[in-house]
Amino acid sequence: MNVFTTDKIRNVVLLGHGGCGKTSLVEAMAFLSGMTSRMGTVEKGNTISDYEKEEIKRQFSIKTSMVPVLWEDYKVNFFDTPGYFDFIGETEEAVSVADAAVIVISGKAGIQTGTKRAWELCEKYKLPRIFFVTDMDVDNASFRQVVQDLQDLYGKKIAPFHLPIRENGQFVGYVNVVQQKAKRWNEKGTVDKFDVPDYSKENLEICREALLEAVAETSEEFMERYFEGDEFSEDEIRQSLRVNVYDGSIVPVLMGSNPLARGMYTLMADIIKYFPSPDRRNLAGINTQSNEVFEADYDFSKPKSAYIFKTLVDPYIGKYSLIKVNSGVLKPDDVLYNYHRDLDEKIGKLYVLCGNKVEEVAELHAGDIGALAKLQSSLTTDSLSTRKNPVAYLRTNISKPYVYLRYKAKKKGDEDKISQALSRMLSEDLTLQHVNDSENGQTLLYGMSEQHLEVVQSMLLEKYKVDIELMRPKIAFRETIRKKADAEYKYKKQSGGHGQYGHVKMTFEPSGDLDTPYVFEQCVVGGAVPKNFFPAVEKGIAEAVKSGPLAAYPVIGVKAVLYDGSFHTVDSSELAFKVAASQAFKKGFMDASPVLLEPVASLRVVVPESYTGDIMGDLNKRRARVMGMNPLENGYQEVLADIPYLEMFGYDAKLRSMTSGAGTFSYEFARYEQAPDEVAEREIKARAEKIQDSEA
Repeated sequence: MNVFTTDKIRNVVLLGHGGCGKTSLVEAMAFLSGMTSRMGTVEKGNTISDYEKEEIKRQFSIKTSMVPVLWEDYKVNFFDTPGYFDFIGETEEAVSVADAAVIVISGKAGIQTGTKRAWELCEKYKLPRIFFVTDMDVDNASFRQVVQDLQDLYGKKIAPFHLPIRENGQFVGYVNVVQQKAKRWNEKGTVDKFDVPDYSKENLEICREALLEAVAETSEEFMERYFEGDEFSEDEIRQSLRVNVYDGSIVPVLMGSNPLARGMYTLMADIIKYFPSPDRRNLAGINTQSNEVFEADYDFSKPKSAYIFKTLVDPYIGKYSLIKVNSGVLKPDDVLYNYHRDLDEKIGKLYVLCGNKVEEVAELHAGDIGALAKLQSSLTTDSLSTRKNPVAYLRTNISKPYVYLRYKAKKKGDEDKISQALSRMLSEDLTLQHVNDSENGQTLLYGMSEQHLEVVQSMLLEKYKVDIELMRPKIAFRETIRKKADAEYKYKKQSGGHGQYGHVKMTFEPSGDLDTPYVFEQCVVGGAVPKNFFPAVEKGIAEAVKSGPLAAYPVIGVKAVLYDGSFHTVDSSELAFKVAASQAFKKGFMDASPVLLEPVASLRVVVPESYTGDIMGDLNKRRARVMGMNPLENGYQEVLADIPYLEMFGYDAKLRSMTSGAGTFSYEFARYEQAPDEVAEREIKARAEKIQDSEA
């Protein structure tokens, strides 16, 4: 691939709801640019972007794909991102290095949850944006309705640039709202100018008014002229657009048809005309030697530095670290310093990715996107620079996963293979986490949703040939007591020669501290139990609390006091007193009104205000206690509640179902509380059956 200087580069992320047409839009632009000889489709599974077998099977994007489209003498690096929240980490990685965004909306489906999330991401990263409305070839698609809905949501900054023209149910042309001229596609793929049809004039007037209002909002002078009825010239409109699209105060709305490859020429022209090259964006890191700010600003003349925003690991082609060059010009065999790992990385050859194809490139200028092969230790969100000018850039904030399932290998002996495969997948997907819960004898996978984890399961089988079973996770119950009890146990064993003798009298009562398993004290008088056996008694308690007498769960919040006992000068031993203490604990615990405790989480649910009633009703069914509600920006409400972990299973799917995907939640451990009798009885019975089965 040719080398492009910074001013000839545009880094554009495609955002929008799943199924709105991002992947087919890339396909159309690649075709029109001459990159491909025919357009692939999601249905046929032959698109540039969705090349993973899992994506082809499910017919939606799972990973972000890089597709550089060469247009005239520019290179537009498109990031085709997943539209579903299950894979939000992929989108966040792409947005963090994009310089602008195209938010894709289906003219048929209209504004969806993913559309609003896309806008929020653009706001967070201060990205200039364009809306592109697809499906204009579909009969019931309504461009006018989409524009109206966007204006209702985001105000007067919404500026429609074009208007579709349909004849006999066919999408045949468009009206340029700036020029107020109509254009029709011909058989050559170019356009013929013609007069605006009478049936389009009313909609043109509406769109023209919206455009002029957006322009008027950008300055006091324009606002005065607008109210005075003064007409803006085409040059004035275009100049205003150049300035204000860049800073986000005007958001253009374009439209087209992906299958017909119509509307892409104007979209590409506007991307190049209105979106900034990287050197018009500001970027700063910290020089870790001097602790001074390093203004990188995608300046090719400054010392080399780059940021790893994504990692790809393939069992066949190996590992690639996707980078954005933040300053300088990278060349093959450069040696870059990783401040976070304190090591040098020889970068070898430089590559550009296009879907799953890799192409070598002679150099990468500041602002460009590329790939480095087989870096030894560098990971996603690491910074690369020179040792003379060591720079660290702010790491991308990736969403934290809260949904988890237990898993195990379906085939014995696959555990090591699964561990290695998961390690590779974890380096690719920062929203995937692996936890070894030794206390409950389970291994857990955390992800953004159950669907996310099911995709991981499928990819393990497809790419790494290992099969796992996903199951409901075990809940970490605890046991404690509510009353005080006295217990005595004498351990006496004679089997020829020295015997075993240990005798303890102890009390057990609540300690009041549910953060620690037990507190041990002794108040033995008269040497009834020699001091040298006190540690053995405590050791017996320490072992006993690991698996409580009630349901074999760990014990917390117990105070054990040794107050009396007896010993034998010959037969007493540490082992004997340890056993005696352990047995006394079991007896005393069961006499002290034992109860089962369940973990409780502090839950935070964020939903549009209209859904709060449904959320409250569902939380009540889940034994949650709503602690409060707080209004947030953009019509959202924050619901705070305490909820048992047992009732959290399946909550992500239910929340999405109730809110059409608009709701999110997070939680953290709060405390242990006594489980209701019916929950405790059910759990104790289930544990007893499992213990019997394991002993059988």
